[in-house]
Amino acid sequence: MKNLNYLIMFLLLAMNTVAQTDYSPAPENLKNREWFQDAKFGLFVHWGVYAVMAGGGDQGVAEWIMNQKQIPIEQYEKLPAFFNPTSFDPAEWVAIVKKAGMQYITITSKHHDGFAMYDSKVSDYNIVDQTPYGKDVLKQLKDECDKQGIKLFFYYSQLDWHHPDYFPRGRTGKDFTGRPQSGDWNKYIDYMNTQLTELLTNYGEIGGIWFDGMWDKPDAEWRLEETYQLIHDLQPGAMIGSNHHIAPFPGEDFQMFERDLPGENTMGFNKTETISDLPLEMCETMNGSWGFNLKDNNYKSSKQLIQTMVKAAGHGANFLLNTGPMPNGKIQPENVDTLMVMGRWLKQYGEAIYGTRKGPIRPSEWGATTQKGNIIYVHVLDLEQEQLEIPALDRKIKKITFFDDGSKVKFKKSEKGIVLEIPSEKKNTIDTILKIEI
Repeated sequence: MKNLNYLIMFLLLAMNTVAQTDYSPAPENLKNREWFQDAKFGLFVHWGVYAVMAGGGDQGVAEWIMNQKQIPIEQYEKLPAFFNPTSFDPAEWVAIVKKAGMQYITITSKHHDGFAMYDSKVSDYNIVDQTPYGKDVLKQLKDECDKQGIKLFFYYSQLDWHHPDYFPRGRTGKDFTGRPQSGDWNKYIDYMNTQLTELLTNYGEIGGIWFDGMWDKPDAEWRLEETYQLIHDLQPGAMIGSNHHIAPFPGEDFQMFERDLPGENTMGFNKTETISDLPLEMCETMNGSWGFNLKDNNYKSSKQLIQTMVKAAGHGANFLLNTGPMPNGKIQPENVDTLMVMGRWLKQYGEAIYGTRKGPIRPSEWGATTQKGNIIYVHVLDLEQEQLEIPALDRKIKKITFFDDGSKVKFKKSEKGIVLEIPSEKKNTIDTILKIEI
């Protein structure tokens, strides 16, 4: 039944969504796509007034708390008065990002609760007008990103539990909100496009727009062609991606996968089997929550996250790793510690990640391969034995060496390909990297 529901959702989206069918990426957009594929590692930031509630005492509850706890709008609107992130230091944030080896930041400009984390003029439901803090955190962050050479992308939720014209209701944010059972859908899309215009005209050149929420109303007329055209007209270089969990629509510039490697579906909602030729990105959490949650201590180890990043690169995908800042504006110390470990690893081994494309051997349980020019990097992540057999390569091998010390790797041809000798004393606990020169 679940698979049938996803099939119906896909068909409805295909029938009701007209994308930017005549889209031809501008030269600056194509250039940004190449930059994006070279960058490989970014920071995802889920931050909003929901951080004040810190998950409400439940693990796994954070930015969805309004829906999960069924908090009416009248009550939820009291949260901004408690949101005063006086410890927010954009210079510190961006410095952490750079030390972590990250190349870009994607931050929530508006999440499903409808609250804008910037100075929106089309609605006073925003951080400047409704909080004691009274300042535009996106503007401060963008200015600092420009100073330190980091690209900034804006997450924008098409789903909105607060706006009265988000009607008919979708699968979430229904009767408990207290909204009238009426509304003008086209007025809501106009509102959304006006907010997107603000984001694309008031903050200089941005990396792109990271959409989420179409899955809430798969049968709606989202007017994607108009929205995508608007974005590409205002900023031809801005990249558009949408977390709709299906194959990309025309007008989108990269394809994303939520908490799954491309082609996998361990989470149950990455149903598409299509892996496009567009730049790819995988997003993941450091614990089990996107937003700040005091009770969620289920932190992934730095080893696990590094290995996931390596496998993502082996698929040709970027790794967008999330943090949910605290309501005071600080990034959790546990998250900073993890990022620093990853940054030190990338400082030593980044050559095998940055600027690479997916290697000739698809990632598997033992590891992955990446490639840059005539160098293939074999990333051995999990291998008990001291031999690894890989498929034959279509180019002649000049030599194979261990990345760590440059010593030669013994190898021989086999019926299925090549057998590599990897003695135990040469193994790295996180990633044993071999360089194959072809």
